[in-house]
Amino acid sequence: MGLRFNILACVLLLVKTEGLFVGITYVGNAVAKGAVCLDGSPPAYHLDEGFGTGINSWLVHFEGGGWCNNVTTCLARKNTRLGSSKQMVTQLAFSGILSNRRQFNPDFYNWNRVKIRYCDGASFTGDVQAVNPATNLHFRGARIFLAVMEDLLAKGMKNAENALLSGCSAGGLAAILHCDNFRALLPMGTKIKCLSDAGYFINVNDVSGAPHIRNFFSQVVSLHGSAKNLPFSCISRLNPALCFFPQYVVQQIRTPLFVLNAAYDSWQIKNILAPSVADPRSTWNDCKVDMNNCSPIQLKTMQDFRLHFLSALYKSANSSSKGLYIDSCYTHCQTETQETWFMADSPMLSKTKIAKAVGDWFYDRIPFKKIDCPYPCNPTCPNNVLNQPYHPEKGPRNGSAATEHLILVKWVFCWLIAVQMGLEWA
Repeated sequence: MGLRFNILACVLLLVKTEGLFVGITYVGNAVAKGAVCLDGSPPAYHLDEGFGTGINSWLVHFEGGGWCNNVTTCLARKNTRLGSSKQMVTQLAFSGILSNRRQFNPDFYNWNRVKIRYCDGASFTGDVQAVNPATNLHFRGARIFLAVMEDLLAKGMKNAENALLSGCSAGGLAAILHCDNFRALLPMGTKIKCLSDAGYFINVNDVSGAPHIRNFFSQVVSLHGSAKNLPFSCISRLNPALCFFPQYVVQQIRTPLFVLNAAYDSWQIKNILAPSVADPRSTWNDCKVDMNNCSPIQLKTMQDFRLHFLSALYKSANSSSKGLYIDSCYTHCQTETQETWFMADSPMLSKTKIAKAVGDWFYDRIPFKKIDCPYPCNPTCPNNVLNQPYHPEKGPRNGSAATEHLILVKWVFCWLIAVQMGLEWA
């Protein structure tokens, strides 16, 4: 009887928190405009239509997935969901900021909620006309952005009363880089703001002293022809490669922007501060999996990274229209998973959960600009055992991938209970 109760509770939890699956929409007419994924397939998105008071409000969310910086790394993702809409799942789970349940997403649950799939490898900034027939790689991210926006405007976004452009990781960077562009597409009078989740990547040397991420971003910008699609207020002053870093862009953004980021962002620790190329003996491996495993010297290095992060942030995000939620959790992306967005045990900063802070800021109820105390002072931070080492050219495990991974873990748990009961699941 106890096992039967457990399996029923498990299924109910899955349905309750992960029960919304949204079908894919392919933007077929974008192909004629050259707005295509790396492999030449059409761009795609998932739309769950708004209802009630949210029928004229739009949340447009960019999927994350790292970047490709050369032909080899772009070919590696060309035939995956990060380079081809042919490889994307047709039904995608919406949770967190994309949930349609008021109790899990109090301010945006009944909006039109869109997730734009990521298949260009350069945060929707590239535009190279020529296509090498030997590789058939298309670098057209900026065209994808415009083609998807045109499709959404035709489906009712042109009548938006409220609009929020958001994204996670590489999608969070895209939300910053396209923030003012998004505002320019919508009618006057629309309340428009932007939210970057784990997209504030900083320009800092790695543990060996090398400018690893700066060189990597420079290669991305060069390969994809991104320079002409980066904010002019930045490229008119600096090398375009630097304009891929939010710290050189955010101060000039005119649209209200909310920066949500972990001060110890696990992706940045693993791939910017201590990438494998800077750690040939793998002395950082255990530390990168769990901060509790860090040596005193490694912990000091991570505390210094936090100070570099905050210094970059202070210089660019100090205007009254900007919101900040900088917690001290060791994590990456916090809007797409229900556990971190809005649940009973979600992380808190100043006794405030992320969903409430973002909602209060968007609706001008209460401004939110808070920075957490240093690790390990925040007891509400989750013990994230799912973070594993990965590399920027392969794409971070975030966004829909993280959501799908958490769902898989839950289903496996339920399946194990079922096995104990002698049940057979299809």
